Amino acid sequence: MQLAGQDVSYVLRRSVRRTFALQIDHRGVKVAVPRPAREADVERFIIGHQDWLLGKIAARQAQSGPPPFEPVDGACLPVLGESCCLRVGEPGRSSHWRRSPDGTEELVLGKTRDPRGAITGALRKRALPWFAERVAAYCLRLGRNTPPVRLSSARTRWGSCSSVSGIRLHWRLIHLPPELIDYVVAHEVAHLVEMNHSPRFWAVVAQLYPDWKTARTRLRAAGQTLPLIEPGSRDETLNED
Repeated sequence: MQLAGQDVSYVLRRSVRRTFALQIDHRGVKVAVPRPAREADVERFIIGHQDWLLGKIAARQAQSGPPPFEPVDGACLPVLGESCCLRVGEPGRSSHWRRSPDGTEELVLGKTRDPRGAITGALRKRALPWFAERVAAYCLRLGRNTPPVRLSSARTRWGSCSSVSGIRLHWRLIHLPPELIDYVVAHEVAHLVEMNHSPRFWAVVAQLYPDWKTARTRLRAAGQTLPLIEPGSRDETLNED
């Protein structure tokens, strides 16, 4: 069945039990139900626990996440949800972006002894103006002044909002499709109205980004697939603030 736009397969087991149970292990998802349970009851039970289930699925996928990114010529990494190829060993000292003849975006690294640092630097420079423009757009919708926007390398948060220092957004968001970046931006901008996670806060999020629940689920899954450019990034577990 589909849960928040994600296909989830499960094994259904009926027995003389009285309660419903949901389990996930290395073999997949199992649902145990009383023998007379109707299919509609089974689906209602799964949907009622979809956040827990999708979270467990994402956690299992993270345990076998992508290998460390190797900065070699021709390697590809996502930028704004699209594939971007790395070009190494070409003349020149400064890194820059360009389009290949087939339309694919490329990141050309200049001469450097630290290719990982050069890639991260290029991505951060790409990220900040993009994020700042999206924050300004969502602030305009709320009739709020745009706060300072800075990049973050936090180990546990995609973003944060402070009435003193403004909005911080994790630079690795630049890998994600624009609609998922927008969800994080909308989440943080909503904190300009409500500095909490109360029902009033989520109402503001819904006003700015109506399909926020689906985006939140997609974000948690996508976050586990990002390239591991910097040492230690495998340990990051990123959530909204």
